[in-house]
Amino acid sequence: MAQQDTAEDISIDASWNALYIDGEWVDPGNRDKIDIQNPATRETVTTVPAATVEDVDRAFEAATRAQTEWAETTPDERATVVRRTADLIDEYEDEIREILAVESGAAKPRQDIEHGGTVTFVHDAASFAFRSSGGHNQSKIPGKENIIQREPVGVVGVISPWNVPLKLSIRAVAPAIALGNSVVLKPACETSISGGLLLAKLFELAGLPDGVLNVVPGDGSVAGDRVASNPNGDVIAFTGSTPVGKQVGQNAIEHFAFPALELGGNNPHVVLEDADLDHAIDGGVFGSFWNQGQVCISINRHLVHESIYDEYVDRLATRAAELEIGDPLDDDVEIGPIINEVQRDEIIDYIENTVAEGATLEVGGNTDGLFVEPTVLSGVTNDMSAACNEHFGPVAPVIPFSNDEEAVELANATEYGLAASVHSTDRGRARDVADRIKAGMVHINDQTVNVEPHVPFGGMKDSGMGRYNGKWLIDELTQTKWTSIQREPREYLL
Repeated sequence: MAQQDTAEDISIDASWNALYIDGEWVDPGNRDKIDIQNPATRETVTTVPAATVEDVDRAFEAATRAQTEWAETTPDERATVVRRTADLIDEYEDEIREILAVESGAAKPRQDIEHGGTVTFVHDAASFAFRSSGGHNQSKIPGKENIIQREPVGVVGVISPWNVPLKLSIRAVAPAIALGNSVVLKPACETSISGGLLLAKLFELAGLPDGVLNVVPGDGSVAGDRVASNPNGDVIAFTGSTPVGKQVGQNAIEHFAFPALELGGNNPHVVLEDADLDHAIDGGVFGSFWNQGQVCISINRHLVHESIYDEYVDRLATRAAELEIGDPLDDDVEIGPIINEVQRDEIIDYIENTVAEGATLEVGGNTDGLFVEPTVLSGVTNDMSAACNEHFGPVAPVIPFSNDEEAVELANATEYGLAASVHSTDRGRARDVADRIKAGMVHINDQTVNVEPHVPFGGMKDSGMGRYNGKWLIDELTQTKWTSIQREPREYLL
């Protein structure tokens, strides 16, 4: 397929029916197809080919060939390509917003954050080309110089999710490329465009050499497993559920690739009795219902002191009922559709099971197609279905506690440790509680959905391993090399 280089190629109506391997758009041939559906209407937007194991192997071979030459380019050359990509994301903002709305159900509030955040992240990633630094260490041996270098790891396999597809793909792809690595990207089936093929077009237009980025949409059990297990992969960056992440990690370790895993969460929003209730509820609404709760760092449980519990529940339910539900192409819509029927049915099961276990449905719980009403549940305990599981939907279970110790105990009573938030007008007290919560990211007088390009992003316990962003990601996408130089004859004693 010929290179695609017109503005029309970056739109939901463009031709996306191809793989991208070694700088070539590969026709689908007789491969299985993946239907890309609009979750708001369930209409098929387009189809893309499902990559085979052989396709993934060809992509890794291309990436391996291209990486050596790419690593030898100057930092400025690499940074320039990444900056051009950021500029293109900015230039085609309207087209990209439409792709996110139609393919992934992104309402305007998510479009705002995903598009703007992606541009910021890619500009920051461009600086990585100049930030991978080594040093000199003293030696105990006379006349010896020790040089410490950071070099690219080689080929980075990226397996990205459907919930914030553009941002969560490019947060690994752009830094890897800036640091001199090549990439094989396997996007989620549901978002093969915004999480994968769109990136191929953007980097192609930005002038990235052939083979440095390869995109292979496909089923997780076929293309995803092969990306994780391909012996030419040096780092496997995966974002998704903990059960799948464990398998990805095992596949990666089999060939000594480093598994960078950002996995599930069961994130508590702790509201102490001296909290500013207006701010706590504002944060609670955003943290639970942004992107229909389909975020690994969304609020999964509201832990609220018993003295303010009833008021908190009433006000949260009122706010939830006021949220506008509808087609994400409408700028007034705040709540879009769930990504597919499987996710929707699982969310409804969690709601219904929690009510059967004794909770009260305050508001929501109804569905229309893939639209699920923002839902507030009261009288919840930590072991009820919507609280002990990562429900990944617009659901707010509210759990009472009596003192700070119980709040910390409830917050930590989960296998996950991704994000948390704590509200109190006494910041010292809030910090004491935050310090005792076992999570990789804790936000005081805020909510759990926070990401910044220069601070570490990642979790503890079953929420994964490794960290994205800044120097932490640079460490994972480069390897350390020690070179010593003996500058004067050395005496050897046997």
